Amino acid sequence: MSELENPLPPRTKGKKKMKKPPKKRSPIRMAILGLFLALLLAGGITAGYYYLKLEEVVGDISVGLNVEVPKEELASQKPISILLLGIDAREGLGLLNTDVIMVLALNPDRKTATIVSIPRDTYVDPTGWRPHKANYFYAAAYNDNKDTVFQEVKTIFGEMLSIPIDYASVVDFKTFEDMVDALGGLEIDVDKDMCYRDRADGTYINLKAGLQQLDGKEALDFVRYRQSNCGTAGSSDFERNQRQQQVISKVVEKVKSPTIILRGGGVLDAIADNVRTDIPETQIKSLIMTYAGISNDKINYIPLEGSWRSPYIYLDEEGLNAAISRLQEELDPSPPAQADEAATADQSDGGSVDW
Repeated sequence: MSELENPLPPRTKGKKKMKKPPKKRSPIRMAILGLFLALLLAGGITAGYYYLKLEEVVGDISVGLNVEVPKEELASQKPISILLLGIDAREGLGLLNTDVIMVLALNPDRKTATIVSIPRDTYVDPTGWRPHKANYFYAAAYNDNKDTVFQEVKTIFGEMLSIPIDYASVVDFKTFEDMVDALGGLEIDVDKDMCYRDRADGTYINLKAGLQQLDGKEALDFVRYRQSNCGTAGSSDFERNQRQQQVISKVVEKVKSPTIILRGGGVLDAIADNVRTDIPETQIKSLIMTYAGISNDKINYIPLEGSWRSPYIYLDEEGLNAAISRLQEELDPSPPAQADEAATADQSDGGSVDW
């Protein structure tokens, strides 16, 4: 992925009034990051057959962090957390807003994962910054200092969720399209006719209802479709969520199928071209080898919800606290068996502690 252009004016954190970024015309949903996660967690492309290709790819996506991670810090040895950001970085639009924001926590002993999704319009008031929508901060931090942007956004969302965030990864529209094309397209049952044109950013969605093979661009149109201006019915958030789940399901099927042997290299190329992360190369390899093939019932997806009071979404406190507790539990290094044994021991001796 080419170096991102800086679309925002200079600013000083917490001191100068922030200029509102350009309004996004066609929002990304979770499908871009969902696809990346599906490929990472499904594990079909990470067998020994692709190890040499993997060596090449991790060097491309890890931004200058070719460092050796201590064994005790590897994903195979301890829980880690990753901030996942999806951006619309199409040429000519000058956008860096993160319309998909997720925090992923992984536990190697339990082989479990928790993914918390943060609505892009969420009200966030982080230390050292003026309050703003959640999707603002990556662009603003990039404008401040592109060399420290990952650390800044990890701090912001780590503070929000009361956990340390170890790493960050950024993917864009092109990732989704290229990966689907590399997989040979997806057989999707399009639920309705879809038509939408936006000449300002070049968007043109034109799909007919029915079971069909979609290429990368068409699959992106399928999950993005929200409103129509050319005679078809629009979509609710519920319908779009269903489409995203359908696409992710189809991706997982493809990744786990024998055809991936012929297409896995192209999928890895798509990742290399369009994903940027501060995860060191050795840690990426440990992540993939540790969580390859994790079952869907071991992945807990938590979408945060709240109430809309223009221009923000204010998160439901009870739901937020439950998500924080789940993330903290996922990042607890103690295996469940050890935790149970410790609890039993405490009960047997009256709860005393031997210092």
